Amino acid sequence: MRSIFWHKNPYDLEKTENLFLEKIIENMLFHYENCQEYRELVESLGFGTERIRAITSLEEIPFIPTVYFKHHRLDSVPEHKLLTRATSSGTSGNKSMIGYDFPTLWRALGMVQSIGKVHHFWSIRPCHYIILGYEHKGFLWGSPRIEEKAVAKTAYGFTFFAPALSRTYALKYKDGDYVLNLEEVKKKLLQFSKGSTPVRIMGFPFHAYWLLTAMKEEGIFCPLPKGSMMAFGGGWKQYYTQRADKETMYALVKEVLDIPENMCREFFGAVEHPILYCDCPKHHFHIPIYSRVIIRDVDTLEPVPHGTPGLVNLLTPMISSAPILSIMTDDLGIVHDASECGCGIPAPYLEILGRVGMEDITTCAAGAQRYVQSMMMEDVK
Repeated sequence: MRSIFWHKNPYDLEKTENLFLEKIIENMLFHYENCQEYRELVESLGFGTERIRAITSLEEIPFIPTVYFKHHRLDSVPEHKLLTRATSSGTSGNKSMIGYDFPTLWRALGMVQSIGKVHHFWSIRPCHYIILGYEHKGFLWGSPRIEEKAVAKTAYGFTFFAPALSRTYALKYKDGDYVLNLEEVKKKLLQFSKGSTPVRIMGFPFHAYWLLTAMKEEGIFCPLPKGSMMAFGGGWKQYYTQRADKETMYALVKEVLDIPENMCREFFGAVEHPILYCDCPKHHFHIPIYSRVIIRDVDTLEPVPHGTPGLVNLLTPMISSAPILSIMTDDLGIVHDASECGCGIPAPYLEILGRVGMEDITTCAAGAQRYVQSMMMEDVK
């Protein structure tokens, strides 16, 4: 899959359309042959080897709801070939756990290299990192069996875009749990504001909002050196109803830290779909060549046209270690044409509207998907 994941232009969807379908069919066949649970699932939906090979549209690919992975662990390679595992944040109590083998991580490296270049994350200038999230508990190669939240791995990976002089975490790992320590973060920000080294801040938007609001109320303003950056990732989780709009967030970042809006970025992704979506200068998540997004009607699960809201179905052939080539999220979203953005990136972009309850998803009826939904209902009882 080097021709996709090491492609120089990560948003050239038009030229990679046929190759993407070819690779996702190859990926589906691999999981069909190497994961018994996945084979039983797709066979129950009427898919065997011959029908898989005859697929002509991405819409035909059977999807698995993300809630399924919160109750089942699916692997397509032996345990000894898994270099690491990542878990979802688990705000609802149950967590998805996905393992990654070397081929998967190699493809991911190509993706990160290309996305980072297009969005100007790579730099040879050292900086200080502040992670408004979980402390990274171990190194990939030093602790090959470590299980860790995907957002912690993502944030740690972010610290390699430029040489790290220091890493400060808002959530420190202590005695088997994480402890929030925003006071230490405040002290570091004040310290770094007196120097000339850029600071890159990465983390949950709700932690950033709490921190910056508290600093503003306390009269603490610390303009950071030129070249500093604020990056948000992981979403608002259980605080979604309390979320601040982007304009408010960027204004707060500018007021307290003097980081301009063009140095504020946001990431979107999921442990069940570990593709790096990075917002453009107009703060839209354009769909990279490593994935495709299908929006489905909430009642019929049939695909809907661009500009129509529905459930977000994400597809990628990147992962060989687990059958997560097509997953149905509990997000509501819209896919917009690239022309509606105007930033110059030719790919359409995904707008996330919010989340629906899993009960709403499992009551959707759509023929071939009933088997998957029946499993979901059994698991949530």
